[in-house]
Amino acid sequence: MLSATVVSLTSERHGMKLLLIEDSLRLQQSLGRALRHAGCAVDITGDGNEGFWYAANNDYDVIVLDLMLPGLDGLTLLQRLRAQGKTGHVLILTAKDTVEDRVRGLNCGADDYLVKPFALAELLARVQSLGRRSHGRKTSRLVIGSLEIDLLARRVMSRGQPVELSPREYRLLEFLTLRRGELVSRADIEAHIYDSEVEPMSNVVDSAVCMLRKKISAPGQPPLLHTRRGLGYVLDDNAPA
Repeated sequence: MLSATVVSLTSERHGMKLLLIEDSLRLQQSLGRALRHAGCAVDITGDGNEGFWYAANNDYDVIVLDLMLPGLDGLTLLQRLRAQGKTGHVLILTAKDTVEDRVRGLNCGADDYLVKPFALAELLARVQSLGRRSHGRKTSRLVIGSLEIDLLARRVMSRGQPVELSPREYRLLEFLTLRRGELVSRADIEAHIYDSEVEPMSNVVDSAVCMLRKKISAPGQPPLLHTRRGLGYVLDDNAPA
């Protein structure tokens, strides 16, 4: 059983799912608030063994990993994850700042390295960059059909006109757009978009998809958002209705 040191945070604006493994309660709180405000869904733990359990049993877009952890140190945790075939992007967060330390971390499978103390803005930028990389994107501007999504400004345009979306509708759109052409299940949407578990018989996801489809559909054009009954949803300008 996991201890009470594990904290779950979610946001209203982004489909990125993160794991923060950091034993400093002060950093847990400050980084948790900042990441949530930036639009990330975040699981937080201060113990290496708990962090490994979370990372091994869930799929995260980015893992922010401290090295000096109780229970299991960060490098060992990272090596075990890579040995299991986990390929999620990892940002090492540590006070160790020698070249040898950085090389060791990168050789163990880290994707990026940030030395304490650090600027919060830089950490957020690095997390967002890794998140885009995890979806094969190098730009913050996504285009699908007549729709244009600016990930940094969190702005949606259709044929040059702004599309007014609620924070949750925007998160849903971004989540689906980053998985363009893929079948996305209800369970995936519930895990990334909603604060708590949705009741099994609830139609909250169906309703949200229906409302989003209406808002992003261009008059006279085929819909971009398609339902695969009993399976999930696909956002694609080439998918059949």
